[in-house]
Amino acid sequence: MAPDKNGNNVNRIPINFLDREQENDGDETMTFPTDDDQNVQQAFEADELEGEPSGEPEDSSGDGNVTGGGPEVAELVATRAELKRLEAEVKDLREGLARRQADFENYRKRVDRERSETYNRVVADIAAKLLPVLDNLKRALETEASVEAAESDEFRHFLSGVDLIYKQLNGVLDALGVKPIQAEGEHFDPHLHEAVVTEPTEDFEPDTVMQEIVRGYRLGDKLIRPSLVKVAVRK
Repeated sequence: MAPDKNGNNVNRIPINFLDREQENDGDETMTFPTDDDQNVQQAFEADELEGEPSGEPEDSSGDGNVTGGGPEVAELVATRAELKRLEAEVKDLREGLARRQADFENYRKRVDRERSETYNRVVADIAAKLLPVLDNLKRALETEASVEAAESDEFRHFLSGVDLIYKQLNGVLDALGVKPIQAEGEHFDPHLHEAVVTEPTEDFEPDTVMQEIVRGYRLGDKLIRPSLVKVAVRK
């Protein structure tokens, strides 16, 4: 028994070629593997089959994470980790952007509210200073009713000019949002009216404004000046 070129033990059996027409200078032998050699070869082939890679990385944890393998698997794991990190970073950026947008919206509303309050305060201060002038013009115009027909045309033209100024000033206040308060014939409202005179009467319901003495004004919900009124009371 001697090893062949593949490393297997074989029995060498001499063969005499009896054909005299094809005589050779020496003896040739034929090799046949033994039973032991066949068992070793089968075991070697089985080991090779068991050791062949399946073509897919193993998942030993059961959670989808790839373990083992070569550089490709390591690169895949690193890519997955980087993807998770980027997803978390995008989520944080979106939440931060939402907070910034909410803060900006609150800031914008606060600025608009403060601007509106400042505007109303300035207009109310100006109107409060102009209202006495408006009252004097109104009183001047009320004297026109007592002017006799014999008065000169120049004086009547002067009163017409005063009436024009009075209307223009009322138009300016109206454009600024300053509105007169309705008083005469209305139910007395202590938030809008100030009773300076009370009169027992049966011609009006109790707590009804009988006469407006001085007109009141307001700017939106802001009271600039209450109306001075005469109020009816029960006899």
